[in-house]
Amino acid sequence: MKIEYLGHACFRIDGSLVIDPYKDGSVPGLAPLRTFGSKVICSHEHADHSGVECVEIVSEAGSAIDDFEIKKVPSFHDDANGALRGPNTIFVITAKSGEKLVHLGDLGHFPNDEQLAMISDADYLLIPVGGYYTIDANMAVKICEASRPKCVIPMHYRTANSGYPELSTVDEFLKLCDEAGIFDKVKVL
Repeated sequence: MKIEYLGHACFRIDGSLVIDPYKDGSVPGLAPLRTFGSKVICSHEHADHSGVECVEIVSEAGSAIDDFEIKKVPSFHDDANGALRGPNTIFVITAKSGEKLVHLGDLGHFPNDEQLAMISDADYLLIPVGGYYTIDANMAVKICEASRPKCVIPMHYRTANSGYPELSTVDEFLKLCDEAGIFDKVKVL
């Protein structure tokens, strides 16, 4: 799978599937998103994850969207069953080649047994690590340990130039991954 990081929690997979595009002005410091794909999916309706109007739909956008099986796993944006921030959808995306990618969206809690079974053993786990609005770095490491992905790609964190000021940087997550012995699985895009 070719995974392109477009900022915040937005990715384009194999040049065709766009996940969680952000709306203009919704993420401090990020330039307006102008991209293309043959399909767009959003984990929830907050502006920093639902900018479908920023994606031009084109039929020749890399591999055909039919090359993916997309499963939706209901979850919550918080640890209060959605009472604080609402629902969240985890996407489990399997390519015809068999590669499995999991995008956790704005997950705000440790997955239950059923959710964990769905996300486990992924080739790629795209996981929020910035805390405040989502799980924090410590919880992200626990999820990585429990789900055993081959590759972990952190998202939804603050950088020197962009992101919500309430979010942590990726540094704490990387430090904790090193301490947990899973640093070699992490790839920061």
